[in-house]
Amino acid sequence: MQPLSDRSNPLITAFPAELAGDAEAVLAVMPASRLQPHASFSVVVEGQQVSIPERLYNDEPPTDAVASLSPRQRQLLHCLYSRHSDGVVRQRHLEKVVASTDPWVVPFVVQLVGEYVLEILVVICDELRDLATPGTSGHVAYGQFIVDNPVFFARTQRRVVSYWSCYYRGTYASFRGYPGCTLLDFLRSAASDRAEHPWPNLAPAGAQVDGYC
Repeated sequence: MQPLSDRSNPLITAFPAELAGDAEAVLAVMPASRLQPHASFSVVVEGQQVSIPERLYNDEPPTDAVASLSPRQRQLLHCLYSRHSDGVVRQRHLEKVVASTDPWVVPFVVQLVGEYVLEILVVICDELRDLATPGTSGHVAYGQFIVDNPVFFARTQRRVVSYWSCYYRGTYASFRGYPGCTLLDFLRSAASDRAEHPWPNLAPAGAQVDGYC
């Protein structure tokens, strides 16, 4: 198991400071990692900078250990394992938290929007349909996150386009037909409402096919 740690631990700094105690409880049930977390990305969550691992290499904890955690602690555990090196593990844990609009969950989901696993994009797209509806909790939470992290979201938009171009042009001849495109539309809509101006669209122009959802 992981030793209890302090705020310098890269898995604790993935969450706002007020969640450090819950994050330590999660680390206490996680098997020790085969490798150190690979790199990290920094975003702002409710005015605090957090640093989230790009990839995690810990094995999953036993079921009884997970059951011993509080609901909030299990949420943090699922967030962390959504950064796992195994895409199947990422998807399994994403499915446990993707419906949450807690602000510390949002960056984990947006990061996955900018990655390459199509099945994960479909899960997010199917779950976050209300992002396009003003006033919903998801619309507000994701819109605020993007407003607070414009550079991160610009990079996410470019990654979505790049992965479509590299891996999915054969399946989706038009970017408009790709699930990642629909997600970007949802996210830009939320950000535009929160910022009170149109959010920049970095997707390719001239698309002809309807979106995924």
